[in-house]
Amino acid sequence: MSPSQYLATAALLAIGMHAHAAAPEQCQPLTEHDALGLFAKWNTTLQTGDPAQVADLYHEQAVLLPTVSKTPRLTRDERIDYFRHFLADRPSGKLDSHHLQTGCNTATLAGLYTFDYASTGKQVAARYTYTYRWDGQNWMIKHHHSSVLPQG
Repeated sequence: MSPSQYLATAALLAIGMHAHAAAPEQCQPLTEHDALGLFAKWNTTLQTGDPAQVADLYHEQAVLLPTVSKTPRLTRDERIDYFRHFLADRPSGKLDSHHLQTGCNTATLAGLYTFDYASTGKQVAARYTYTYRWDGQNWMIKHHHSSVLPQG
């Protein structure tokens, strides 16, 4: 290959790489209705009693800061372990309030919710934040923080 052919090929490659890098990201919208549906799906999945099914709703790199554990759950196995214990009391959640913020392929749903535990009759009010990320096919939970609502 001659020096001029080499330079021409390198220039075309550079233009192609620049065009690829400059291509805008496709943004998946998330409506309030759909965001509430994601919570409903999570809550319905709790009803299965299967911690692996619940863990499937979380992105592989998700952070779970759970309501009834002081241990952050950073891996799928850790999330399954948490839900194994959490699901034993047969919880069901209800959103008491919600606020949605959306961006390109990301959304945050935050507010207050209440859990009823069928096996104990106990009720727990808590704060929550779910950050969802579009993975190209599904909205996955990327970050989930839940903490017991303080008194007063």
